[in-house]
Amino acid sequence: MKPFQVSEDIVPLSEFKTQASKVMRKLKSSQRPVIITQNGKPAAVLITPDEFDRHRERDRFVSAVREGIADAEAGRVVTDAELLKELEAEFGPIKGR
Repeated sequence: MKPFQVSEDIVPLSEFKTQASKVMRKLKSSQRPVIITQNGKPAAVLITPDEFDRHRERDRFVSAVREGIADAEAGRVVTDAELLKELEAEFGPIKGR
């Protein structure tokens, strides 16, 4: 995500309501988030669908890593040999082995 520019990417809600199409075109072309304010305070952030997907994927990855670390710290691990046995039982013999 490109960093936003204060002078260009902060839009009051009233302006967004009247110029939504223009704001959406600018969002798409600039690839920068748009901060929508209400009563002078940040109320929402508008991002592209691709950026939203990247955020969700990153969040899922970070969550999986944290879960793996927690499992390792709690001793919920298997040896390489145990893993290989489980994989072969599920998917059949592993080629090149």
